[in-house]
Amino acid sequence: MRRGVYVLPSLFTVGTLVCGYFAILSTLKGSQMLAAGIGATLSLAAFDNAAKAIGWAVLFDGLDGRIARLTNSSSDFGREFDSLADVITFGVAPAFLAYAWGVRALEEVDGTQLVPHLRQVGWIATFGFVICGAARLARFNIDSTKATSDRRYFVGLPIPASAGVLAALVHWAKFPLSNWIYGILWLAVVALLAFLMVSRVRYYSFKALDLRRRRPYVAIIVIGMIVWAIWAFSEYVLLTIALTYALSGPVERLTSRLRPPPPEPKEVHAA
Repeated sequence: MRRGVYVLPSLFTVGTLVCGYFAILSTLKGSQMLAAGIGATLSLAAFDNAAKAIGWAVLFDGLDGRIARLTNSSSDFGREFDSLADVITFGVAPAFLAYAWGVRALEEVDGTQLVPHLRQVGWIATFGFVICGAARLARFNIDSTKATSDRRYFVGLPIPASAGVLAALVHWAKFPLSNWIYGILWLAVVALLAFLMVSRVRYYSFKALDLRRRRPYVAIIVIGMIVWAIWAFSEYVLLTIALTYALSGPVERLTSRLRPPPPEPKEVHAA
C-alpha cells in the first residue's frame, strides 16, 4: 500500500507527459495541413487540440505535487521526473505550437520579404522560451532544497503558467496568425514570457493553501461556478485566468515600489 502511494503522484506526471506528446503531434498535424494548402479552417482544430492538451497538462502538473504533499510521498525521483516532464510538456510543446501557429502560418499566407526574417526571429524566440524554461526548472530544483526558501512564493514565472498563457491565447484566437504585425506581437509575448521565467519577480505559489482545513460552503459554490464558467466559456475564462496570474507578479512588484515606506518609529525620551 505504501509503494502504491508513492507511485500515485508519478502517474499524474505521466499524464502530463502524455498531454505534452499529444500536443506536439497535434501541432505537427496542423502544420502539415497548412503546408499542404488545406487551409486554416481545418488546421485550427489541430492547433486548438494542442492548446487544450497543454491546458490539461497544467491541471495534472498541479495535482501531482499537491497529492505528493497530501500523502507525504515526495521523493527525489518524483521531483526529477516531474522536471523532465515539464521541459517537454511546458517547454518544447508550447514553443513548437507558438512557432507553427504564430510564425509558420505567416510564411504560407504572406509572400512578403519580411516573413523569412520573421521566421528566423521566431526560431530564436521560441528556442529562447525552451532554454529559459529549462533554466527556470533547474533554479527551482536548487531553491526547493534550501531550508530558507519561502514556500509561499515562486521566484520567476513558473513554466506551466508560461505555457498556459500561450495555450490560452491559441485556444482563444483559434485561427493561425496570417498578419505579420500580429506575428511580431506574438513573438514579443513569447519573449516576454521567457524573460519572466528567469526574472526575480515573485509569484504566489498556493502551496501554503491547506486543502485539509474546513472551508465554508460558499467556497464550494464559488468553485462550482468557476468550473461551469470554464466549461461554458473556456476561451475567455482560461485566457483571463492565465493573463491575471502572469501579470500578478510584475503588478505586485510595481505597486510595492510605488507604495510609500512605513514611517520610522519615533524615539521615546525618558522623563
